[in-house]
Amino acid sequence: MKNEKIFDSLIQLGLEEKEAKVYLASLSLGASTILKLSKVSEVKRTTIYEIIDALERKGLMKKEIHGFKTLYSAEHPERLENSLDVKKMLLSRMLPELEGLYHLKGTESSIKFYSGLKSIKNIYDDLLKDLKPHEFYYAISNVKEWQGSDEEFFLKNHVEKRAKIGIDTKLLFTDSEIAQKRKQTEKNFNEEVKILPKNSKFHVDLVITPYKLVMFQLYKPQVAIVIENKSIIEIQKEMFEIIWQGLP
Repeated sequence: MKNEKIFDSLIQLGLEEKEAKVYLASLSLGASTILKLSKVSEVKRTTIYEIIDALERKGLMKKEIHGFKTLYSAEHPERLENSLDVKKMLLSRMLPELEGLYHLKGTESSIKFYSGLKSIKNIYDDLLKDLKPHEFYYAISNVKEWQGSDEEFFLKNHVEKRAKIGIDTKLLFTDSEIAQKRKQTEKNFNEEVKILPKNSKFHVDLVITPYKLVMFQLYKPQVAIVIENKSIIEIQKEMFEIIWQGLP
């Protein structure tokens, strides 16, 4: 019963259900193998790597190398408090900018927040409906995670539809096998692809068009912000072009 209360509290603090299960199991086990963590947490072995990666990004788990074995262990619970402090700090830094966007005047400016993959996929459909031939579509993305969110939709639906519009598509990808494959096949999709330096690590898809700026957080909870403001779009476009011109 005690663990159930702790489990519920972890969910309220922002952990996903499987993340809470794995974190609690790791706390009780200490440094453990994937197999043992999977058994105790009752999370399938096929998905537990993804859960551990998410917990590592949140600073709640770590890897330990013991000889030829890789073991996984929970960080001290005080990291939960540290994580909340970081979120508060980030929010306090973002608030002035967000408030400025919230108070934008006129029908040409807006900021909208979306939650859940279904509503986010609607955003990408709307992006293509807005665009006309020869207009631009720029993106900076972790394409491995972006396509992995729903490959049927993002690759076979969105990318293939975009290729038929006849727009100027430039894409900056974090390095991965999928990114390298997209680079090799860029002509098939009427797009230009450049690969960012290997130390570039982020988990978003940022899209810039003449009408919208979209920021899609690729890890759970999957959320997106859509900004419609000419000045903000223009400066993001210029920043993209500076990065683009600086890469081989």
